[in-house]
Amino acid sequence: MTASAAVAAEIVRLFAVEGWPIGTIARHLGVHHSAVRRVLKMAGKKLEKHRRKSMVDDYRAFIQETFGRYPRLPASVLYRMVKARGYPGGEDHFRHLVAKMRPRKPAEAFLELRTLPGEQAQVDWGSFGRRQVEGGERSLSAFVMVLSYSRMLYVWFFYDQRMGSFLEGHVRAFTFFGGVAKTLLYDNLKSAVLERYDDVIRFNPRLLELAAHYHFQPRPVAVARGNEKGRVERAIRYLRTSFFPGLVFTDLDDLNRQAECFCRDTAPARRWPQQREVSVADAHAKEKPLLIPLPGDRFPAVEIVEAMVGKTPYVRFDSNRYSVPHDRVRRQATVRADSVRVRIFDSDELIAEHRRCWAKQQIVENPEHVAELVQEKRKARRHRAQERLFSTVPRTEELLTEIARRRRHLATAVDSLTQLLDRFGSAEMTIAVDEALTKGSPSAETVHLILDRRRRARNEPPKTIVHLPDRPEIRDISVTPHDLADYDKGDEEDD
Repeated sequence: MTASAAVAAEIVRLFAVEGWPIGTIARHLGVHHSAVRRVLKMAGKKLEKHRRKSMVDDYRAFIQETFGRYPRLPASVLYRMVKARGYPGGEDHFRHLVAKMRPRKPAEAFLELRTLPGEQAQVDWGSFGRRQVEGGERSLSAFVMVLSYSRMLYVWFFYDQRMGSFLEGHVRAFTFFGGVAKTLLYDNLKSAVLERYDDVIRFNPRLLELAAHYHFQPRPVAVARGNEKGRVERAIRYLRTSFFPGLVFTDLDDLNRQAECFCRDTAPARRWPQQREVSVADAHAKEKPLLIPLPGDRFPAVEIVEAMVGKTPYVRFDSNRYSVPHDRVRRQATVRADSVRVRIFDSDELIAEHRRCWAKQQIVENPEHVAELVQEKRKARRHRAQERLFSTVPRTEELLTEIARRRRHLATAVDSLTQLLDRFGSAEMTIAVDEALTKGSPSAETVHLILDRRRRARNEPPKTIVHLPDRPEIRDISVTPHDLADYDKGDEEDD
């Protein structure tokens, strides 16, 4: 018998016959306790753990019975139950003990999912934090689509996850891939699935319009089955580790230019998982002819929102205001927006178009809309002044008609006559206008000369009207006149 065999035999004898503990055997024979355990297990000896009594031992049967009925019961609730039954320990220690007693769900095995070329693509959103924009913050999201066979990847970044962006991401991805997979796989996000009850699914109608245009079949994965779209999940993780860290970009356009270069140059160069000596680009070249060809026209991937134009000529959309022509106020409008443009319709008529603003609380104006509104306000002021002249001095209508016939500037004449009416009053204006028309000299200048002549004939001082701002510190100012005798004294001293 060799030395090691003799030691093993002694270990078994001391344990089985003498009843020595494992630690005592290891210490006296000069071997490690793990070696003692290994020898005893090989000899078929049953090893029992010697442990101290725990505070939870008296409640173990109650805990296991409760877990049998409610496997997912929170430890905090279970702690309150045993505490009411006399458990003396603290909650943190109890959580640690209960974690070992909770029934475990058996591990589930998954089959490796393989797809045919051109058969399937997977779609999802990835969140990449928040970014500061003028006027606030926006969430940065990546629309990601992956062809399941070749692993060809496409990503486009948006400042939202709205329906318009969701549709636009599809259209851009189809163009990039050069075709459409027969089935598109989605998570149960609201942009794809509005309602689901078991196998009964109500899709978003806009997604169904997109599917009908490009002839693909939308299919959501089963609830809580993220493994069914693991390729797009891994693609998002790939973007987080290999594209986004350390990335510097000036704005959303710059970010998407870099993302498109990454999808075109870097991502296709990686190895194809199914055959390591082949690249993703090579697998895509094999898959591309089997994709559904793109239709001749591009799907209108826009978000459609009904909006009300109030008393000011602006439409509110996505935290900003966009201008419309001034004659379209107080009515319903339709906003059709993508990531580049915001178009505003009155029924089917396009009334305004702007570049999409990704800042917040901004006013986006078309200079023509503003100029038209200013011009209209000027016309309105002139018309109001004319109506005042006509009602106060009736023959001013005849006077202005003659001024217009002689191709003189009508707006200037209206302003001048209004100022004269304020200075001289309606009675004097009536006389002066009548005289100007009688003399055959219809002009505001003639009316002014007549009024001044009549004022001088009455030995009245010139009449002026000073329009001061209606502010208390100006309106209520008190001015003390200076004594003119002081000036006379100064002149005498100079002499």
